Amino acid sequence: MDSASVGKSVDMRQMANAIRFLSVDALVRAQDGHPGTPLGGADIVTGLFARQLKFSAAHPTWPDRDRFVHSAGHASMLLYSVLHLTGYEEMSIDQLKRFRVLGSITHGHPERRLSAGIETTTGPLGQGIGNAVGMAVAERILNARFGDALVDHATYAYLGDGCLMEGIAAEVIALAGHLRLGRLTFLWDDNRMTDDGPTDQAMSEDIRAIFAANQWHVQSVDGHDPVAVSTALDRAKADPRPSMIACRTVIGYGMPRIEDSRAAHGGTISAEDAQEARERLGWTAPPFVLPEPIRAAWLEAGQRGEAARAAWQARFNALREGERAEFVRVMAGNLPGNWMRELEALRASFRNDSAERAGTQSSGESLATLSGILPELVSGAPDLEAATKHKQNLRPFTREDRGGRYIHYGVREHAMGAMMNGMALHGGLQVVGATFLAFSDYMRHTIRMAALMGLPVRYFFSHDSIGLGKGGPTHQPVEHLASLRAIPNLLTLRPADAVEMTEAWQVAFARREGPSAIIGARQALPLLRREAGGENLTAKGAYILADAKGGARRATLLATGSEVAEALKARDLLQGRGVPTAVISMPCWEIFDAQSRDYREHVLGPDTVRVGVEAAVRLGWDRYIGPEGGFVGMSGFGASADHKDLYRHFGITPEAAMAAVLKRL
Repeated sequence: MDSASVGKSVDMRQMANAIRFLSVDALVRAQDGHPGTPLGGADIVTGLFARQLKFSAAHPTWPDRDRFVHSAGHASMLLYSVLHLTGYEEMSIDQLKRFRVLGSITHGHPERRLSAGIETTTGPLGQGIGNAVGMAVAERILNARFGDALVDHATYAYLGDGCLMEGIAAEVIALAGHLRLGRLTFLWDDNRMTDDGPTDQAMSEDIRAIFAANQWHVQSVDGHDPVAVSTALDRAKADPRPSMIACRTVIGYGMPRIEDSRAAHGGTISAEDAQEARERLGWTAPPFVLPEPIRAAWLEAGQRGEAARAAWQARFNALREGERAEFVRVMAGNLPGNWMRELEALRASFRNDSAERAGTQSSGESLATLSGILPELVSGAPDLEAATKHKQNLRPFTREDRGGRYIHYGVREHAMGAMMNGMALHGGLQVVGATFLAFSDYMRHTIRMAALMGLPVRYFFSHDSIGLGKGGPTHQPVEHLASLRAIPNLLTLRPADAVEMTEAWQVAFARREGPSAIIGARQALPLLRREAGGENLTAKGAYILADAKGGARRATLLATGSEVAEALKARDLLQGRGVPTAVISMPCWEIFDAQSRDYREHVLGPDTVRVGVEAAVRLGWDRYIGPEGGFVGMSGFGASADHKDLYRHFGITPEAAMAAVLKRL
């Protein structure tokens, strides 16, 4: 079906009005939501969906579909309406009527649901455009591997002024231009209005000039002319640079009371407002009813990509069986059968040489092993390649080399997190990002969004405590472990040695239902697990590393990461004083909490004195040690000195752990 033929028999402005009034009717019914952007941006979305976007509503998970990211997620009814109109079965008229109702799929802000056409969860402004840049990177990496026959699509993002005000915008716009992501197009709804009022209250920069300076192709069009938008999209496709189309619109278009005012952003609208808009725009259909010619034109748009999908399917079917199986494997996120075996071999080699290794080193070696057997693994760091050691043998992804698997993000942690989410959302890649633990705060919202969406992204956060030493308190995290552990559906793993590190990577890559953060030390750590073979004990969350001797257990020392070695030394002191003491390594609290009650009680040791040892704040530890339990750790920020001096200065020593036990016996 010729894209230009869609909308020929029906005025495209009337097609846009169908979006407007489905959205208005849902907003009136809900008495909540954001009316201004669905009214103002309907023509933009019509120009894209009716004539340009490559998709098939009947096959929403087709791998080679174009990706559409609705970054201005507060205007969710704009997205829901066009998905209903184009024929996504799950986005029924009943769902539109149940906007913002518990149990519906029409949430206040879009939540990822591929079967309904929703590519990503948006709402926090700026996150969506970061996701879109990540999707565009994923498309090029997979195209370099599988070729145009299987991977050849575009990524579009609809965004507003708020997305561009967020700091992440500067990061991803710069990186997308630098990488020359020519399959990426931003559609900017330039309505010059925010919740507080006109944008000139807070901004005076030239947005078009900013994009142009970052090597983007820039156009300006009338955002209320769908044909002009479609024509601009044709020009964008012909340019090798990423494109930004500034679509000048009026927020709340067509609704007299709120048009071109701050009230349009998030104000409640009434049935009277809806009727006035109908009269202004000449829309005579009653609520939630569409004139048949307009409905038919939209359904035709939803089927327009079916020929391209069928041709793609024919090309896929013509491949050799092994090629088809490999493409299906990576797009499904499945790992090859030998991946676990290779890490187990690395774990055995760590035991055999018994050398001390920094967490950064053992993690880097683990990732190098994985990258050798997972061609879909993509790593990267924000200007910390040498410090985090997670580039290893990977060549960089550049504008010249799309087959590279290491992304130099520059000093842009926020961009890294959002782009990692976008790559995971796209499918086909196993994504890893590395930075210092103290800098994970720059990524916090992206981590939260990964957890909310259940994306299997993996972070490595290094330099995890005062153990980094002379860099001082700006780089010495003390509150970050507690902060990460507070995020639902995020695994936070802090390995104690190289053996636990390989096990942590096994856990992270086996996990499909959410993100994992592996925390590593800068300083060298002794090997603590020397036994041959055996199960992955890190996968239990916590386990008895050294049991009590000489009688029933009287004391339990619980520790994570680099402090496990200190706990073992404290155990030796206590055993020497006749106090049978066990040491529990607790690399992952979240996994441990999911174990059976019997296992947890066995590990924690009921009716024993418990002391936690961790070079971080106490917050969260009381669930294991109890309010009367002892804690050896940090109560404030660190200092600049050699790490051994700092451990003594802050009292994180075997002697302090022993004293905390003896005080409570």
